[in-house]
Amino acid sequence: MSANRLLIVTALLVSGAVLCAATGGRGLWSASQLEELQSLSIAALEPLPADPTNRVADDPRAARLGERLFFDQALSANGKVACGTCHQAERDFQDGIALGKGVGTTTRRTMPIAATSRAPFLFWDGRKDSLWAQALGPLESAVEHGGTRTEYARVIAQSYRNEYEELFGALPDLSSVPQFAGPNGDRSEVVEWWALNDQQRDAITGVFVNIGKAIAAYERRIEFGPSRFDRYADAVTTGKSAEGILSNNEIAGLKLFIGKARCTQCHNGPLFTNNEFHNTGVPALPTLPADDGRLTGSAAVLKDEFNCRSRWSDARSNCAELDYLVTNDHTLERAFKVPSLRNVAARAPFMHAGQFATLAEVLDHYNRAPKAVAGHTELTPLRLSRDERRQLEAFLRTLDGPVLVNRERQQKRTR
Repeated sequence: MSANRLLIVTALLVSGAVLCAATGGRGLWSASQLEELQSLSIAALEPLPADPTNRVADDPRAARLGERLFFDQALSANGKVACGTCHQAERDFQDGIALGKGVGTTTRRTMPIAATSRAPFLFWDGRKDSLWAQALGPLESAVEHGGTRTEYARVIAQSYRNEYEELFGALPDLSSVPQFAGPNGDRSEVVEWWALNDQQRDAITGVFVNIGKAIAAYERRIEFGPSRFDRYADAVTTGKSAEGILSNNEIAGLKLFIGKARCTQCHNGPLFTNNEFHNTGVPALPTLPADDGRLTGSAAVLKDEFNCRSRWSDARSNCAELDYLVTNDHTLERAFKVPSLRNVAARAPFMHAGQFATLAEVLDHYNRAPKAVAGHTELTPLRLSRDERRQLEAFLRTLDGPVLVNRERQQKRTR
């Protein structure tokens, strides 16, 4: 190559690098990749949809009451457990342990709450179809809050009467109602419950339902804030400078995430989840009972006392998610909910029962794609090198960001 031609080539390379930097790294990405990055940005998140099943979902008075109820340990059998016991605000509304612990120990990992108002089904198996119905489950669970409906109605009457009645109307007369009675309690509590007449049971269940709806009004206001990834995605898709936002390894991991590693098949959209259920061959723990995941959950939500079609729902119709729900399908066996990957690095251990202690273990599992212990795994081996897995992990750590409460107050992180 002649000296003049070498100078020209060098100038072109330098100008190309300058152009890439000036356009925020757009030169690193194809048009389709830029479109995908834009779809993953928190800026692409649509406004929070209404919840027709909960008429107080967006009432600030309900949110204030719900926040107090969320952190009130009186809503438990032993007076020591609140929603916030497992959903700890300082830990992104989860607890950082393998199995949730209330009055007893559960068989699954505590899921984070941020942005769950946008999910059509809740819990690892999707057995609830609204935030308020989800909130009611742990209250009557023998290993979570462990309380009863009459017990909770008395807590409201004693500590929250004014706030409650302003929202929902007068509380029922509890003078002839037993202290501990409910359809999901122990034998004596169940007997006491069915000894009540229909009107009494309905009135108390109405209070119970309204507790869930107030808590849901608070939880709807818990959202994810922007991360370093979002800053980068916004920069490269708008032509601004992205210099220094992500490292080369993190950018390489992002390329793997949307490409070779096929992560966006399930972890897509601004919340990095399709809100669906998949069998990914996660191992079972021999110390826990068999868990069929979505296979059991899909049947449970149809029969749920508090689902969208129930008389306790403020919608009762237009329940499209239930209308088109697939059940009794073998592909649902050991399929579990796809969680959001936002703030994932702060939420070890991982999977529905905390089977993996580190992100590296999770990536190794997906890379190997072992057979499922039951049902059929949807994974195929990725054949990523050790360096590629490290790059992918580096990218996942860029999804760490604040949790926003009430869409205004920022939850500061310690890291």
